[in-house]
Amino acid sequence: MFDRRLLQYFDWGLLLLILIIMGVGLMTLYSAVASSANPVEIRIYYKQLTWFGIGLGAMIICFLPHYNVLDRWVWVVYAISLFLLILVLVVGKKISGSVRWLSLGPFTYQPSEFAKLAIMVVLAHHYSQNIRTGGLGFVDLIKPFIYMLIPFVLIFMEPDLGTGLLVMLVGGAMTLFVGIRKRTMAWLAAFCAAIGPIAWIYGLKPYQKARIFTFLDPDRDPLGAGYHIIQSKIAIGSGMLTGKGYLQGSQKSLAFLPEQHTDFIFSVFAEEWGLAGSLVLLFLFLMLMIWGLNIAYRSRDPFGALLATGVTAMIFWQVFINVGMVMGLMPVVGVPLPLVSYGGSSVLTIMMGLGLLLNISMRRFLFE
Repeated sequence: MFDRRLLQYFDWGLLLLILIIMGVGLMTLYSAVASSANPVEIRIYYKQLTWFGIGLGAMIICFLPHYNVLDRWVWVVYAISLFLLILVLVVGKKISGSVRWLSLGPFTYQPSEFAKLAIMVVLAHHYSQNIRTGGLGFVDLIKPFIYMLIPFVLIFMEPDLGTGLLVMLVGGAMTLFVGIRKRTMAWLAAFCAAIGPIAWIYGLKPYQKARIFTFLDPDRDPLGAGYHIIQSKIAIGSGMLTGKGYLQGSQKSLAFLPEQHTDFIFSVFAEEWGLAGSLVLLFLFLMLMIWGLNIAYRSRDPFGALLATGVTAMIFWQVFINVGMVMGLMPVVGVPLPLVSYGGSSVLTIMMGLGLLLNISMRRFLFE
């Protein structure tokens, strides 16, 4: 029987905020592709519209049943995620030297995006049943680390260091939310410092090292590895305070800005709307994160609180890394801006995560 309290407690404010950011994303994407003389480019906009429609359907599916169903099917979700990651290594579609996509008719899907949701569910399940007063010790972190390490290794093999790091960052944020003992934190910091040089020598591929060198000195190869970030900073700077106006950006119109509809779409937005518009967009994302943390805080169910924290952490890290990347404050790692950058897999994952936030928010009365 339908509980009318679900409508009473439905988070209309969160839904409105999501729709506003989606609108900004579609408007910016249209600007990024409309100036191109290539008719293929404009199809990107219509494909994104299709993905937004699919994403809205997925969001509805994610908030209709009680979110605790994920707690019961946690290992099925995790197993499906690992299976898809293995499958993409075997029969995946190779694009730009990386095997990250599975072909689904006219669409392609990136299983590593689903892995971010899967790791949230697994860690929310694990930590909700193993909460420790006084914080987690080193032994308590072994299982969660293994849960995160397996998808990270599979994603790294594609190779996709950016998404792999996001899986670890989201898991790390959820772990910090639960709490870690100070002594354990010190040991972890020492371990990371010790393993850093080994990871640099044996873990990173030459092009990944080149990205870090380019981040430190973009002018060392201005027409090669440093071209992306130099043009991105020119676009952002040319927007000045109020921007050049919608559809008036010169960097993207003259095709100086590479990957302007995906990784560097924030540069397109900043050139057209300037510092003022960029701050408004970042404020919308800040509101979304605060809203997510508030849902986690108000939830009296540990599993729901942890799940809301994971979704919020995923959005935070993607915004933080993408904006830092296009401004030259972080290395280029190929992380999309949520609901703004083109990419069906990213849209679908973010929308499913937001559906879970709506789910947790409107069912808070069950635990009051």
